Amino acid sequence: MSNYEVGNIVEGKVTGIKPFGAFVALDEKKQGLVHISEVAHGFVKDINDVLKVGDEVKVKIMNVEEESGKISLSIRATQEAPERPARPAKPRPQGNAGGGGRKPQVQKQQQQQGFNTLEDKLKEWLKQSNEIQADLNKRAKK
Repeated sequence: MSNYEVGNIVEGKVTGIKPFGAFVALDEKKQGLVHISEVAHGFVKDINDVLKVGDEVKVKIMNVEEESGKISLSIRATQEAPERPARPAKPRPQGNAGGGGRKPQVQKQQQQQGFNTLEDKLKEWLKQSNEIQADLNKRAKK
C-alpha cells in the first residue's frame, strides 16, 4: 500500500465506467475511482465522451481511506489547467432608463472595486439601502 499514498501520480487502466465516474485499476489487486468532476478541466456531461474501458490513464491519488481501502483518484490533477481566454467586457447601459438608475458615485465606486467578500458586499448593500431609505424619507416629509 506504500505505493498508493496521497499525492502520488501513477499509471492505471480504466476497468469500468458509470455515470458518476470511472474505475481505474492501479495493479492486479487495487483499483480506485475517478469521480466525473475529476476527469477533465471543465464540465463533463457524459463521461463516455472522455474515457472508455481499456484506456491507459495517468492519475493522482487524492485520498485513501485506510479502513475501507477506497482510493479516490483524479485525472484532472495530472494535467495543466488550460488558460481561460479573456472575456470581452460587456457594455454597461448608459442613461437612466426607467428612472431607477444608480447614482454615478455608486457606479464609479463599484467599477473601482475588485473582488469583495459576501460580508463586505452585505455591508455595502445595507449602507446603500439606508441612504436610499433616508432619501425617500426626506422626500416624503416635503
